[in-house]
Amino acid sequence: MRLAHLLRSHLRLQAHRVVTVRRRRGGVLEAHVERIGQRRLKCGRCGRKARVRSQMGERRWQDLRVLVHPLVIVYAPSRVSCPRCGVRMERVPWATPWARVTRPLGCLVAILARKLCWKDVAELCGLNWKTVVGVVRWAVDEGLKRRQLQPVRVLSVDEVSRRKGQKYFSLFYDLKRQVLLWIGEDRTEATTTAFFDWFGRRARSLRAVCLDMWAPYVSVIRERAAKAVLVFDRFHLIKHLNEAVDEVRRAMVRELKGEARDTIKGSRYLWLMNPWNLRPEAQDRLRDLVRQHLPITKAYLLKEAFRRFWSYRERGWAQRFLRSWFWMATHSRLTPMRNFAWLVRRHEEGLLAWIDLRISNGAVEGMNNKIKLVAKRAYGFRTSTHFKLAIYHCCANLPLPT
Repeated sequence: MRLAHLLRSHLRLQAHRVVTVRRRRGGVLEAHVERIGQRRLKCGRCGRKARVRSQMGERRWQDLRVLVHPLVIVYAPSRVSCPRCGVRMERVPWATPWARVTRPLGCLVAILARKLCWKDVAELCGLNWKTVVGVVRWAVDEGLKRRQLQPVRVLSVDEVSRRKGQKYFSLFYDLKRQVLLWIGEDRTEATTTAFFDWFGRRARSLRAVCLDMWAPYVSVIRERAAKAVLVFDRFHLIKHLNEAVDEVRRAMVRELKGEARDTIKGSRYLWLMNPWNLRPEAQDRLRDLVRQHLPITKAYLLKEAFRRFWSYRERGWAQRFLRSWFWMATHSRLTPMRNFAWLVRRHEEGLLAWIDLRISNGAVEGMNNKIKLVAKRAYGFRTSTHFKLAIYHCCANLPLPT
């Protein structure tokens, strides 16, 4: 089979033909394409057949390599007069509008961009980095158009840092299917409102929303998804509890001096880790510290006592335990533990909902780690737009272009 015939099938040519294939300096193959006779061409916007108006200058599209030789498609596109869209550039069958690569090469770049950083993909395919960005943007746009969203019963809301300085992305997941739905900049009420504007009537199918206790999320969700049950995430609550215990430890270290301070120094993770995850020597040291009846000991025992809440199966007994633990924490004379106890009291209904539904953002935290890996692989992104494209492309499970 001649290379020209192979290219005609590869590029899906109907109104065009490959005239010549020439080898240029550096081993680059140039396939020159021209229009066949007076065949009508398609409008670049709507795809309808249109009358040819005039011919433009030559353009070049990079294609997949032929063995080790780079292949370039050379063609002078025409301007067409479409009855619906007016004067437009013709639609070529081998590339999308304004693209500099063919569809087959674009599909390869989209696949590689999910596994490698964009700079490596550009070097591997012999492209400019901006060209790779354009291909990823095309792949994401096509994937968002083609994906089919199922009814969302359990929504998960979380955030991930996008740069230093308390800059975040708000992430909205279908928790049951573990699929990323939408990304918004910052974690404000405006961001959450923008998500529900995009979500539209699908919010009626929500049965539960799992989130942390961030007030802007809570206020908008209670307004826009009033029938959904709010479940406050277990792991975020434990994080607040550990921060309270660590704050007690830091305050105690600041007050102690001399030998007493050296005794407590370097014991942070002894108080925060689960006891069964400590090494035998660490368990012995923790046992010795507990016997000294320091202020941190009281905070540690309150932390371990709160662990019982997650073992309850009935809502009434769990609520009774929370009230009992609240009394102990507020009478402990430890300000951080008292503040955490009031945090629990203000969000008690969302915590008790966990007893009935048993859902958390644990799976979402795993997906957030994948997002951090994408950023680390690229050594960060200069703009939030590029970072958002990378998250959609690598973590939203979008269908790849074919």
